Amino acid sequence: HTIRPSFEVIKTKPGVNVVSSVFLMALADRVLVYGDCAVIPDPTADQLADIAVSSADTAAQFGIRPRIAMLSYSTGESGTGAEVDKVREATALVRERAPHLPVAGPIQYDAAADPTVAEKKMPGSDVAGQATVFIFPDLNTGNNTYKAVQRSAGAVAMGPVLQGLNAPVNDLSRGATVPDIVNTIAITAIQAQSA
Repeated sequence: HTIRPSFEVIKTKPGVNVVSSVFLMALADRVLVYGDCAVIPDPTADQLADIAVSSADTAAQFGIRPRIAMLSYSTGESGTGAEVDKVREATALVRERAPHLPVAGPIQYDAAADPTVAEKKMPGSDVAGQATVFIFPDLNTGNNTYKAVQRSAGAVAMGPVLQGLNAPVNDLSRGATVPDIVNTIAITAIQAQSA
């Protein structure tokens, strides 16, 4: 409800069907992009593909080379089920819509982030072990993961950064701290400059 007026007034960018969000996760040695962690509870394969392409664009805006991991509880062909099939279909749609973007999926988080695990689970991938954009299969997984990494790994979580709109709009949680507010202002200014 908080962000609905932006859909109605600013509207979505041409070619974008859904508004979604990412968190920029500043770790000690790199910045990762996590999407969608705040807007779409249970995205379809089509929506997941849109989220991935928008998240790659957001990553590039902030100088992060996008390498997209379409996350699942299964890597490659190792598992089956409706949830895995949805991610597999979404990965195919990303390849179709944005063939220039490196994407792997379905892939588990460890295979996406750790080169040693990637070599075992998805050898030869240009994304596995070096992903920068992590697309979660649903809001429950995404929201809990960003908070777990923020609290357990000491990462600075900046967001939610809304994407897919004609102009930058961002949201703040009721529990936002002064640094959260400052980071969100900086992010919104960078988005406005690159628009």
